[in-house]
Amino acid sequence: MSIYLYILTMALTTYLIRVLPLTIFRKPIKSRFLRSFLHYVPYACLTAMTFPAILSSTASIISGAAALAVAVFLAYRGKSLIVVALSSSAAVLVTEFVMSFL
Repeated sequence: MSIYLYILTMALTTYLIRVLPLTIFRKPIKSRFLRSFLHYVPYACLTAMTFPAILSSTASIISGAAALAVAVFLAYRGKSLIVVALSSSAAVLVTEFVMSFL
């Protein structure tokens, strides 16, 4: 198969996914439940994609869990994204360093 056929197929698929909701739902959605549900879909998808990666991207699951705990705590306290990211990375570094001695 040609690479151009693959690219065309993916472009068409992406286009249809973005255009179909615009053509099907012409009126504003009035249901409070449905609007609330659709509001949280991006957050749920992002969580479903990143949560497994957080725990499996380090050398051990313990250091991933430590980074997750630090990130959740600092995000809950309202810290900026850069502080949360750097602190989580530091938590992995410290945890891996401590575990290397045990």
